[in-house]
Amino acid sequence: MSFLQTSLFQFRHYKALAEGAMQQIADEDLLRPAALEENSLVVLIKHLHGNMLSRFTNFLEEDGEKPWRQRDKEFEHETLDRVQAMQLWEAGWACVLDNIGQLKDEDLTRIIHIRTEPMTVEDAILRQLMHYAYHVGQIVWYCKQKAGSAWQSLSIPRGGSDAYNEQLKKKH
Repeated sequence: MSFLQTSLFQFRHYKALAEGAMQQIADEDLLRPAALEENSLVVLIKHLHGNMLSRFTNFLEEDGEKPWRQRDKEFEHETLDRVQAMQLWEAGWACVLDNIGQLKDEDLTRIIHIRTEPMTVEDAILRQLMHYAYHVGQIVWYCKQKAGSAWQSLSIPRGGSDAYNEQLKKKH
């Protein structure tokens, strides 16, 4: 697979991980921070939405920190229901996936800017992939805490490595 195909695969993977986690919690848990001075999931979703739109709108032509972005407001508490939060979530991811999906391999060495810092398109994609993975990790951790013993593993469940390895052997 090419870098762009691999990147799209990984972005979709992290999106699916967070969605699998968020499906396991109650609607009201989207609004509750894990602890005092922590962000709620709605705040994280608002932040990711703002970041995704800013970074990937006119990705090759404009600085990734758009003048219209209001980053500080992304971290303010806002009462959104699950439907509203997921609309932001989907809009942000659509912007990322659609714009990366339009890139060509020859675009990877082009220079773009994020907060006036020059970088290659490839470096910018890696930067955003790591940023989103960081926040997806926060989302998964929070949801796992809220779900408690009802948590359904999003990967190989604890104690399931041997069974997983046996399944792989049967496939090959």
